[in-house]
Amino acid sequence: MHSADQRLKAHIATFGCQMNEYDSARMARMLDQMGYIAEADPRKADLVIFNTCSVRDKAEQKLYSALGPLVKIKRQRDLIIGVTGCVAQQEGRRLLRRVAHLDFVLGTAQIDKLPELVHDAAKGLRRAELSLKRASEPAPIVLPPQVGLSANVTVMRGCDNFCSYCVVPYVRGREQSRPADQVLEEIAALVAAGAREVVLLGQNVDSYRDPGRGIGFAELLRLAAGVEGLWRVRFLTSHPKDLSPELIETLAAEPKVMEQMHLPIQSGDDSVLAAMNRGYTTGQYLAKVEALRRAAPEVTLGGDIIVGFPGESADAFARTLELVERVGYDTLFCFIYSDRPFTKASRMTGKIDQDVKASRVNQLLELHRRLGRERNRARVGTIREVLVEGPAKKGQGMLAGRDRGGLAVNFAGEAALVGTIQRVLVTQGLTNSLIGRLAGQPEGGNR
Repeated sequence: MHSADQRLKAHIATFGCQMNEYDSARMARMLDQMGYIAEADPRKADLVIFNTCSVRDKAEQKLYSALGPLVKIKRQRDLIIGVTGCVAQQEGRRLLRRVAHLDFVLGTAQIDKLPELVHDAAKGLRRAELSLKRASEPAPIVLPPQVGLSANVTVMRGCDNFCSYCVVPYVRGREQSRPADQVLEEIAALVAAGAREVVLLGQNVDSYRDPGRGIGFAELLRLAAGVEGLWRVRFLTSHPKDLSPELIETLAAEPKVMEQMHLPIQSGDDSVLAAMNRGYTTGQYLAKVEALRRAAPEVTLGGDIIVGFPGESADAFARTLELVERVGYDTLFCFIYSDRPFTKASRMTGKIDQDVKASRVNQLLELHRRLGRERNRARVGTIREVLVEGPAKKGQGMLAGRDRGGLAVNFAGEAALVGTIQRVLVTQGLTNSLIGRLAGQPEGGNR
């Protein structure tokens, strides 16, 4: 073991979704156990890992741009460089052939082999581990070196849906659910380390099925809520075709399950949805939104939309705008369609001009911003239960946290409130956040 000033330094750059953040936290813990300490500046690190995402356009080019400056450093001193995540899985050994100073490529299903690859790289061996076949035995629980108030927990990996635009089944593999007992054990360990909220993650959590006991996701939520010391449970992401009445009932009835649902629609036009292979119509989607809001009127709803999918007409896009206005999303992620490797959509005709796609996404974003302001202004005067996470990014003396629906709330308060749940009266609604003061506190006063 190295002394404190001699320990090797590791830098992990994370791109993409919360699943990647979870994987990066696991890798950080493995490296910590190997004697590495975290280093924020890649130029000062002994080991640099890029944990990548291939969902967005030009992901490979961005990776190559990030790898480029490290070649000069590696010529000057010992430096191990690795690429993990979806681009690693997608590009595989081509990365090793193209980037001479790259030491290893680690696929999405082989993260537990990270220590082995780092050891081999130190000996000068370049390797790629890319099998999507996961171990039959559950991987050991590996907590991050530091646990915050909110922690991610992956409950399943992979996807079986094969939406025509999506690369996930090809780079993450088919669906595989973790045993419920292991998920609960990890949640309990995180709570013991200081977490008070967990976010259960999966490409499609609605299709979770315990491999031994056969329980579904609604029951897993109820079991998670029963972990002693845990205050809040959230989850991502739900697929509209699989959203069940049982899950809606659990969200509405279980006090520890937060009233928040991310339910991607992707398009407001049925012909586009069919071409995307989404497995539902707009009518079926809206019926589930109605059922959700009937059961849990305070639920906040998030969504994803892809603009400019091949064959999307002006009328089809207009129907998407109409659906967004009708649903009134609290959060909305808007993506411009781009061809991804292996996907059916990449081979489709009817590609949309880039200028048209840019114009459409700007219209969509402006509509969402207007609706967001309206929805948040309507929340003025309400009281929110806020888990206080820390100082606000802007505003001296302000604290920041999230309410039960996941909405960002800023308010004036003392640092001692961090890590507690406070009742906050909303006094101002902004486009993406709420401003308030502690309930019961006079305007302009301090508690």
